[in-house]
Amino acid sequence: MLGENKVLYSAMQSTGTLTLGNYLGALDNWIKLSDEYMCFYCVADMHSITVRQNPADLRKRARDLITLYIAAGLDPEKNCIYFQSHVSAHAELAWILNCFTYMGELNRMTQFKDKSAKHADNINAGLFTYPALMAADILLYQADVVPVGADQKQHLELTRDIAGRFNSIYGDVFTIPECYVGEATAKIMSLQDPGKKMSKSDENPNASILLMDDSDTIIRKFKRAVTDSDMEIRYSDEKPGIQNLMNIYSCITEKSNEEIEREFDGKGYGEFKMAVGEAVVSKLKPLQERFYELTKEKDYLNRVIKENDEKAAYFANKTLRKVQKKVGFTEKIR
Repeated sequence: MLGENKVLYSAMQSTGTLTLGNYLGALDNWIKLSDEYMCFYCVADMHSITVRQNPADLRKRARDLITLYIAAGLDPEKNCIYFQSHVSAHAELAWILNCFTYMGELNRMTQFKDKSAKHADNINAGLFTYPALMAADILLYQADVVPVGADQKQHLELTRDIAGRFNSIYGDVFTIPECYVGEATAKIMSLQDPGKKMSKSDENPNASILLMDDSDTIIRKFKRAVTDSDMEIRYSDEKPGIQNLMNIYSCITEKSNEEIEREFDGKGYGEFKMAVGEAVVSKLKPLQERFYELTKEKDYLNRVIKENDEKAAYFANKTLRKVQKKVGFTEKIR
């Protein structure tokens, strides 16, 4: 235990631009968790380079992401918000954990198979050993809980296996992390294909609401959202497009499905789409305004980054030194 509260760890990759799905499904919830846990929120720029990135774009997106964390309401004095690449213990522990991770385990990772299929010209070793770095991210901070989506549950299970294996050899070194299970959050789906998750990498620009989209763009995207032909606003698995729009509206207004159905009883899809779009515009406006304010406060952001990097490194290095001693590395002369 690193502090009075249990430790929670989570991260986002600094690729693309965050979507409404990232915000409602993760970032908005992170703020609520700050009172309950000691939180480490990472900008996972090391994970980002398993797919080739433009260096200037990656630097900008990483800084924009940490700015968005703060603009969304994460207090950098209360939470540890930091860059993964600024804490060398991530890479150092990842190498050690690679030596306690079996090839067969990595071969079973479905995300490796999926990304290999998408990037057949760049199937690199980092993409294969990505789960060992993710395990290092989590275990460095002795995280008790990790909120993960369905696509990362397999990696968390492997993290638990690696930690248990290491502990069985060397004693009680790592906290075995649990999957954070909070209040059920609706999964936000693509506006153009409600059968798949809203994604910042979607090639269709109308499929995702980006956090920095202006109000006209947001309204236009909702007007073009896929629905169905019967014109009834009803929550049903048979109506995935309407179901997705209702989930978005519910997340923002905190109205139940029954309340939404009553509100739009007898009204058409056009009116409903406009209402959802306006609710999203209203929700994102304070975040966008704060983001643009923060980008002008360079000295403040630099101080926040420096202080949080140092805080993360302090806790990470405590764990790393313990691990290095356990595996038999000679101690540095200080």
